[in-house]
Amino acid sequence: MPTPDPGARRSLRRRLAGGPVARAVARADVRLYRLVRSTARPQPVVRWVRRFSKTGEHAAVWLCLGAAGAGLDAPRRERWLRATEAVAAAYLLNTAFKTVFRRRRPVLEDLPALIATPTALSFPSAHATSSFAAARAFSALAPAGPLYSVAGAMALSRVYLGVHFPSDIAVGAALGTVIGSRGR
Repeated sequence: MPTPDPGARRSLRRRLAGGPVARAVARADVRLYRLVRSTARPQPVVRWVRRFSKTGEHAAVWLCLGAAGAGLDAPRRERWLRATEAVAAAYLLNTAFKTVFRRRRPVLEDLPALIATPTALSFPSAHATSSFAAARAFSALAPAGPLYSVAGAMALSRVYLGVHFPSDIAVGAALGTVIGSRGR
């Protein structure tokens, strides 16, 4: 069981003390987090979700997809490169936002995280930001349905694995969609 993280507790306390809207969001976050985290977690599923989620670290799967598209689709190479630049920009902007907001990752003793993370900061989710930026930017070049399905699964995997609150995901998805629009 992980050691309780006082930074995560302070972050949640700050949100609960932040007024009626912040309190409502914080309470909904904890309720939804517990709902997703308390679903059945058979080891084969956890292993698969971990592997899948790791492909989204630093936007790697999306940057590789963009590079492959640029390499294989010569007539639309410039469009693939512009879309891939938007994904990279989304990841970098997300990293900057995390250093400004400094929200700590969730820590609930009865629901420990199921994966390690490169930083202790969670808001907004870089996986959600880069995934939705990719879905938006690449949907001008590839079928949107599968792109958004994978982006949604990538984002949800972060709550399932216990490293993000749902609001981290929602804000990351919105941010990524806006930035991804610039790459179309």
